[in-house]
Amino acid sequence: MQELNFPKFSFRFKNSENKISIFDVIRKRFVILQPEEWVRQHCVHYLIENKGYPKSLINVEKELTVNKLRKRYDIVVFNSDGSIYLIVECKSPKITINQSTFDQIAQYNLSLNASYLMITNGLNHYYCQMDFKEEKYQFLKDIPEYIK
Repeated sequence: MQELNFPKFSFRFKNSENKISIFDVIRKRFVILQPEEWVRQHCVHYLIENKGYPKSLINVEKELTVNKLRKRYDIVVFNSDGSIYLIVECKSPKITINQSTFDQIAQYNLSLNASYLMITNGLNHYYCQMDFKEEKYQFLKDIPEYIK
């Protein structure tokens, strides 16, 4: 797999039926290793190991309904009260992040009301803080560390 713009993490892999799988520490199972999954796993480890977010507050690949359409988000980090703190949209490294990527996560956030958004293709990372009063987002250099 392609080297990504994240710190180095150690992952567990397995090979069965000529398919390589990577262990997801959130779902607690092996998942087929695709380019987007490679990015998602790096991002999960980044949130846990570098930003200090507890595994118990992270959710991966769940379904949500946006404008009566079923969608799947990549990563959500919850606040301890159950509200949503951060939504992460992961793309394959081959995908260029553009306005439509931001529109996609903004659509998701209409339902989820997260305080922070992160978009990554593993090579480029974008971080935003929501301003609900002004109905816009402000770009940040990074997402905040977890605060208990």
